Order: sequence, then structure tokens, then C-alpha cells
Amino acid sequence: MNRLVVVSNRVPRPESGAHAGGLAVALDGLMERRGGLWFGWSGDVSPTATQTPTRMESAGAIDFATIDLTPDEHDRYYNNFSNGVLWPLLHTLPELMRYDRADARVYRSVNARLAAALVPLLRPDDLIWLHDYHLMAMPAALRSRGVQNPIGFFLHIPFASPDVLGAASEVATLVRDLLSADLLGFQTDNDLANFVASAQSYAGAEVIDAKLLKFGTRRIRLGVFPVEIDSRQFASTAAEMATSEPAIRLRRSLDTETMLLGIDRLDPTKGIPQRLAGYRRLLEKHPQWNGRATLVQIAATSRQEVGSYQSLRAILDAEAGRLNADLGEPDWQPLRLVARACSREVGAAYMRSARVGLVTPLRDGMNLVAKEFVAAQDPENPGVLVLSRFAGAAQQLDAALLVNPHDADMVADALHSGLTMSLAERKSRWQTLWNRIEDRTPIAWGRSFVAALLRTATIAAVPPLRQSFNNIQQMGPAMPAPANNTARERLN
Repeated sequence: MNRLVVVSNRVPRPESGAHAGGLAVALDGLMERRGGLWFGWSGDVSPTATQTPTRMESAGAIDFATIDLTPDEHDRYYNNFSNGVLWPLLHTLPELMRYDRADARVYRSVNARLAAALVPLLRPDDLIWLHDYHLMAMPAALRSRGVQNPIGFFLHIPFASPDVLGAASEVATLVRDLLSADLLGFQTDNDLANFVASAQSYAGAEVIDAKLLKFGTRRIRLGVFPVEIDSRQFASTAAEMATSEPAIRLRRSLDTETMLLGIDRLDPTKGIPQRLAGYRRLLEKHPQWNGRATLVQIAATSRQEVGSYQSLRAILDAEAGRLNADLGEPDWQPLRLVARACSREVGAAYMRSARVGLVTPLRDGMNLVAKEFVAAQDPENPGVLVLSRFAGAAQQLDAALLVNPHDADMVADALHSGLTMSLAERKSRWQTLWNRIEDRTPIAWGRSFVAALLRTATIAAVPPLRQSFNNIQQMGPAMPAPANNTARERLN
């Protein structure tokens, strides 16, 4: 069986059981069952990072290999370019980005350094699976070092249209770099279509069919692989945690008030200010909910070094204060805003107690919170999901109340519908949503991508060296071509 090599920006700590963040949740089960190598940034920042050897650790069947970043790399590669440019740009929010060519150069050099550190660890029969926007330059960086192994790349966030991407000149080169992979995976058909248009526009790629591109001598397979949760496991957790102390305390504090719930990272893409505007409009249009409904919004702070995140926190603090001051009563606050994370288990309990769940991003690759909300519900008395039509999850969860988060009246009307919906309709909608996710798991998702990569490897040609990396220093040793590549071996 081919060894699976997962490459991600952050690598979970072995001592934590590899449970760190959404990517780890998606990949843990597959890696634990299949084994392999997980490679990437350690999460540590050190002035001597470039002189520090790759750190190797093991836990069960998984080997972990990590490198540190220098303070300048952390600022420019991670904060400024990955999260300050690519994140908002790919979410179609170019007005939030701050592009600097110096940051783009460091982003590329970190991708090159990661590739150079990975090459000596590779075996001829490895399957390489790269993850997310932090590593868009890495397929070409690996190919420039002679790596001929099958390379897959999966983008967990949206992919914007070519005209939006044009706001950052470096992105055209990154599109070409991605074409050094054998398989490119996306969350939705729309993301795939946007990439095809960008590959044609910026790289001159030829479209063979809807999911196959030709670039030079290479053929690149494209696919849609919606990320999943373990719905049955999450449902079991929510049912078990419903009687936990945090859940009991929350219900007791709400007394007779009906809870609306939002759980997000504090991120500009999540549409939380727009959500509060819709909630305000609900209370203005339907004053019967004053004193009878409360929005609990958990917005865990993240990326606090990025300017747009700092601005968002100030905006939310101000709006929360205004909403409670304008519409609250001495014995009732319409909004409870909590800027701290809660555990996944406690979040599941809160979801089970909510009459309405609000998942209203301005743009999202998938949004697993929407699927978690569905899984958390009591089938005999389920809550209602209000979901942005711009979330990737909306393609699967179209029985939710779909809204445009920019339209406060539409959000308000959906909230009112959710609060007044009959039990029969709530159960019917929930059952339809549950049927869409019940039998899907992260392990099946991962296996489907790996199986597609194995199939794709049979049609991919070895690419020419990438000219864009010729000037990168410390290229690292090239990997010799495998004598007997068994990439077509059956997936276990």
C-alpha cells in the first residue's frame, strides 16, 4: 500500500492525539487507520528556524515531521500573505486584503523551504496530499526538485473568479503552480468552475473536459470532494452532553427565553455583523420576540495579528453594545456575545438546545458548523437551520432556510419563520437534512480523494522544472525518479 504523506500548514501535536483544528478533525481517522507521514509547520516561531533540522515524532501509525518558522516568515507568510491576502481574496472579499510583494516573496520562499525539507523524507511510492491556501506554491516547488510522486492538492476554502483574483498579481503565478499537481480538489462545483476559468485565463490551460485540464505536457484531473463530519458520532455527543453542567447552566440562565445560536470563529468572512443586523431587524419587525428570544453568539477570536480581524472585533463590540442598549430591557438582553471558544462537545450541547441555528457566512468553502447543527438536533424536537446560500454546505443542505446574509430583511424573515415553524415542518426539514449527511464521514471523504489520486496518477506526465523557482536559494537535494512507481496499487 502506498504511504500517504499529508502536508498542511499546521501539524497537530502527537501528544494531543492529532485533534487540533478543522483539518485534523477531517483527517484524523484516515491517518490513524492508514498510517503515514504528516508534515508541515510545528506552530513554533524561532529566530534560528532556518538552521533547525526537521523535528520527527511518532504516535501510533503516524509519523509527524515539522519545521519552525522565523518571526519574519510568520509575519509575512502566515499573517500578511496567507491570511491577509489569500484568505480574503479567495473568499471574494478583496477590499479586506493588503497586498505587498515582499510578503508574496516570503510566502513563496516558505513554500520552497517546506518542499526542500520534505524531499529527503519521501519514498518512491508515496502519495503526497497538500492542503489549503497556505501551500498553493508547493506543487511546483516539489516538481522543481525532481519529485515525480503523485501530488494531490485540496482547497478547503472557496476559489474566487478570475476577475477577483486579478486584485493580487501573485495569484496568476500561484494558479500555474497548482497545475503541477496531478489532482486538484475543491469543495463545490462553483469553486471548480472558477479554477478552470482562472487556469485558462492566467495559465493558458486547455480544457479537455469539465474535470480535466491540459497544461504543457501535463494532464490535471479536477474533482469536487465536500468535506464531511462524522454525523452519527456528533449526534451521540450532543445527546450525551445535553445533560452536562454547561448545557444545564445555559438553559437555566435563559429561563423561558427561546435561544437562537451562532458559533463561529471571529472572522470577516463569517458575516457576523450582517447577522446582528438581521437579528435587530427581526426584533424591530416582530416586537413580540422582545423579551422572549435571545441570540447567543459565540465568536472565538483568531488571527489577532491581522488588521481586518482587529477591526472586526471593534465593530462587533460596538454593535453588540448598541443592540443591547437600544432594544434591551432591565431584565432582558437580546444578545449575548462571547469572544471565547467553547469545546466541540459543549458546542454540540448548545446546538441541541437552540431553536434556531444561524450559519450565515458571506462566503465559505463548506462550513462544517452547519452540518454539526443538523447532527446535534433531537429528532423529536429539532431546531431550524438558517443558512447562507453562499456557504458550500448550502448545496447539500438545501432544506434549511437559505438566506442572503447581506439582506437584513430576508434574514429577519427566516428567523421569524424558524421561531414560529410547526413541529411537523421542523421534523420534516430536519429529516431531509439528516438524510444528506447521515452516512458520510471524514474517513470516507479522505479515502475518496486518495482513491481519485491513485487513479489520476496513471494519466499524469512528469512536468518540466518550474522556472518560477529557479531563483529560490537553498533548493535542497532533488529526489531521484522512482524505479518502480506502484501508484496504481489498490487503495486499502
